[in-house]
Amino acid sequence: MSRPPHDAILVVSFGGPEGPDDVMPFLERVTRGRGVPPERLAETAAHYDRFGGVSPINGQVRDLVSALELELAEHGPHLPVYWGNRNWHPLLTDTMQAMAADGVRRAAAFVTSAFASYSGCRQYLEDIERARAEVGADAPLVDKLRLFYNHPRFIELVSAATAAAVAHVPEARRANARLVFTAHSLPASMAATCDYEPQLREAAALVVERLPVPLPWDRAYQSRSGPPSQPWLGPDVNEHLEALASTGVTDVVLVPLGFVSDHMEVVYDLDVQARETAERLGIGLVRAATPGSALAPMIRELVVERIELPVVRPALGRQRPWPDVCPVGCCPPPPPPPSRRPGER
Repeated sequence: MSRPPHDAILVVSFGGPEGPDDVMPFLERVTRGRGVPPERLAETAAHYDRFGGVSPINGQVRDLVSALELELAEHGPHLPVYWGNRNWHPLLTDTMQAMAADGVRRAAAFVTSAFASYSGCRQYLEDIERARAEVGADAPLVDKLRLFYNHPRFIELVSAATAAAVAHVPEARRANARLVFTAHSLPASMAATCDYEPQLREAAALVVERLPVPLPWDRAYQSRSGPPSQPWLGPDVNEHLEALASTGVTDVVLVPLGFVSDHMEVVYDLDVQARETAERLGIGLVRAATPGSALAPMIRELVVERIELPVVRPALGRQRPWPDVCPVGCCPPPPPPPSRRPGER
């Protein structure tokens, strides 16, 4: 085989604080330019304080990087793995600088987001190009690996985690149980210009098809932000739990389909807020695990695929594999939100 066109792999993620002193600088960086009031930042910071100021995401990405390095060492290709974040250390620009110093000329980038949207795809491409511009002429070229929402390994991992969660529902209560797939809510204007919702529907259906005993299922959204005057995708997961309880559902299995690792949006919005809602309603709640470091074999396959450029690429369901290069105009930035009225958050 000829020399691979890529000489490194770059894992790109959102980033999160790793101690109390990181929380406010992290939140200020995430919300820069969005006009978020200080009291709203303080409210969100309290979520992190509940966990000692530490988001689990950085630790889980470290585990993913380690698992990927082992996978590559065992099966090849033998490429170094770098890691850079959008919003907290290690920041993309610093990582890109290290790659340039190491002589990396071209990297294949795995972004920890499976679905199409501005914030989950195009914004990462913009962040990568911004980091390259800041590093200058020596910055490596970076090719983002394709979206993987319908990749067989991703679906298999989510299916296995869902089945394991269902097994925790008492067997006598499963007839009245429900699966609820969750994902981060988006402004409706952003969702209207991308394939986020169709991809979530497709992935959820693929997961359910592979369960030993399929259950009725729905989709719901979480972690909405922005002023009340701006429409966002719904229903909110807590509102949906209320609706399910009113129909006699006794147990809910939450599947955080839109997250490949635990974020604060998973451990707080689901494990704390949604659980409190379920307890108030008197319904059982089990949360399926996110794939985390078990994604390493899939990432290796995506890298090999990008190097070898096969005609047939693995994908499940009715949709084709996502292209290597996103279509022109795909996932454009959303229009600015309506101006907030006094007192709105």
